[in-house]
Amino acid sequence: MSDIKTLSFEEAMRELEATVGKLETGEATLEDSIALYERGAALRAHCEARLREAEERVEKITLAANGQPTGTEPAEGL
Repeated sequence: MSDIKTLSFEEAMRELEATVGKLETGEATLEDSIALYERGAALRAHCEARLREAEERVEKITLAANGQPTGTEPAEGL
């Protein structure tokens, strides 16, 4: 398994979905289930952090009176 910190949001989501699928089958041993759950929790936290980072980078497009884009400005709250 790769280091979670190096995963993109999409890679982490795919792995999280696969992890949840493995847990839902109920075929893993107790120890494996615990390890899967712990990795899933770490993947979820990573995805949430990546989403927060993306939200902070979102820029609001400013429009002229005629509706044409004129530039960008930081999103509210930054």
